[in-house]
Amino acid sequence: MITLDQIEKNQVGKIVALDTDAIPLKLIEMGCLPGNEVRLVQVAPLKDPLYLIIDGCHLAIRKETAQHISIELIA
Repeated sequence: MITLDQIEKNQVGKIVALDTDAIPLKLIEMGCLPGNEVRLVQVAPLKDPLYLIIDGCHLAIRKETAQHISIELIA
């Protein structure tokens, strides 16, 4: 199990756990929940933010926030 900030471009994972105190409610409402699939699409030139697709929603989140989301790699 790794955190979301550690995946490489185009890797796919499944969210296993997250720290709800450190994650904005808006991300949870947009599908950032355990069991949902996440794919890293792009990383900004300075490595922050990360552009992701989580459960069909396109999101950009800060690397600091991604460190609080645990995932299990699928592919």
